[in-house]
Amino acid sequence: MEFIESQRAEFGVPHKICFRALGVSSSWFYKWKNRRPTAREERRARLDEEIERHFAASGGTYGSPRIAQDLRAEGWKLSENTVARRMAELGLAGRRQKKPRSLTRQGKRPAAPDLVRRKFTAVAPDVLWVGDVTMIRTDEGPLYLASVEDLFSRRLLGYAMSEHHDAALTVASLQMAVVTRGGDADGVIFHSDRGSEYTAARYQAECRKHGVVQSMGRVGCSTTEPPSRSTAP
Repeated sequence: MEFIESQRAEFGVPHKICFRALGVSSSWFYKWKNRRPTAREERRARLDEEIERHFAASGGTYGSPRIAQDLRAEGWKLSENTVARRMAELGLAGRRQKKPRSLTRQGKRPAAPDLVRRKFTAVAPDVLWVGDVTMIRTDEGPLYLASVEDLFSRRLLGYAMSEHHDAALTVASLQMAVVTRGGDADGVIFHSDRGSEYTAARYQAECRKHGVVQSMGRVGCSTTEPPSRSTAP
């Protein structure tokens, strides 16, 4: 019946021709056409709309388990299998989200010991600094921001930006932090992850030059929350 209706709508084929070609009674066709949808059909239509809405809202990533869970939270009484069947009928297939790749890569040189142990507090200024490298997406490509923060005041002491995330970038941010502190950073503990930007010989030499003691957590582990804009010491 739906095929007959589609032939006229899409190709202008009269119903009578389809009746004769398919051996279909005209009375049965018009009975089908004029009938009202059943409660089950109406529920299925509403369900399809809700499934499509949740699927679109997820960016096409949700599969039947997640959509079924969300629909049940909204009051629908259904199983995951029901949602899976409807999604297959609608041609919807959730795609698995790729786990973002860590920007930090393990350096080849030995890492410094972890002197912080996830205790991101300091009793005074210039006792514990932390640093990290963040990628910023732009229309012209990625930019990389290296920052240095004093954990006592949460002050941003140094930063540098570059098209490359390498030792030159982290050295520049450390140099700015040292200048901000009047050139005196002797004995400061600088904590970072074990990325190659921080284990590089060039960066280690810069730390030794200023008397900065390196401390490192595991690869890809964020050192602390983003730096604040505090103007404290």
